[in-house]
Amino acid sequence: MSLTQKFTEHPATVGETYGQHFVTAMGFSLSLLRAAFCCGLHAVFPFMCEKTGSQCIEGLYERMVTNRSRLAEERNREAVKA
Repeated sequence: MSLTQKFTEHPATVGETYGQHFVTAMGFSLSLLRAAFCCGLHAVFPFMCEKTGSQCIEGLYERMVTNRSRLAEERNREAVKA
């Protein structure tokens, strides 16, 4: 397997280019960092960020599972038209 294939194989399985996958994965990473920070803050100050961590996780699930399926279908339709 070539080095290029190592960078493009997985993104292709979810209907993305390397660049699209990079942006999406970095977005997930930043959301998880925010959730971790808020959960840590909540651990020290229980009255702060009471629902922020769970809301971040719910939002990530929506983006990762639900929207990914929809986006992959849209990209496949666009590829067929081209």
